[in-house]
Amino acid sequence: MAAPPSSMPITTTQSTTTTNDNPIATSALRSFLYRISSSLRQSFSQRRPWYELIDRTTFSRPESFSDATTRIRKNFAYFRVNYTAILAFAIALSLLTHPFSLLLLLFLLAAWIFLYLFRPTDQPLVLIGRTFTDRETLVLLVLSTIIVVFLTNVGSLMISALLIGLLFLCVHGAFKVPEDLFLDDQEPANAGFLSFLGGAASSAAVAAAPVIPRV
Repeated sequence: MAAPPSSMPITTTQSTTTTNDNPIATSALRSFLYRISSSLRQSFSQRRPWYELIDRTTFSRPESFSDATTRIRKNFAYFRVNYTAILAFAIALSLLTHPFSLLLLLFLLAAWIFLYLFRPTDQPLVLIGRTFTDRETLVLLVLSTIIVVFLTNVGSLMISALLIGLLFLCVHGAFKVPEDLFLDDQEPANAGFLSFLGGAASSAAVAAAPVIPRV
């Protein structure tokens, strides 16, 4: 009895496509967040000791308006990181007491990050079956920002918290005697608490730049 013919092996070539959700944008976002966190840590490490801020022995009434403005200028230069942290805490506290405004602000920030800053250029924005160009997306985000900031209580809430914080810091700076502060060891002018924005944005732009392969 003849053996059945052996079946020839059939090789099927399957094209496997690896879908990667925008590795360049993901790398740019990670680089941006890492740069922000490291810059915040570095800037906050340059803060002055908090006990210097509340030392009651260094408070006195200013002799004149010019004396008060001089004290404010010196104290703002010396305690700029501490003062900025206090302002940020005041704004954050005002937003935490209004959860709806906080959610609106977080939604707006997420829209700017994921729909414009780190959205791949080769993937147009599609909403409700309509494709939006980059310019239309930018206009839509700007209009949303105007609506959220000026037509809701988010803008007034943040401005009120900022003004109250600035008033408190001006009163503190006017009544605190700055003669015992060593102002000669200050950091450079570009080493402020929010100086990470320029560096973080530039690093994100470098990370998001397309890599041109060598021929």
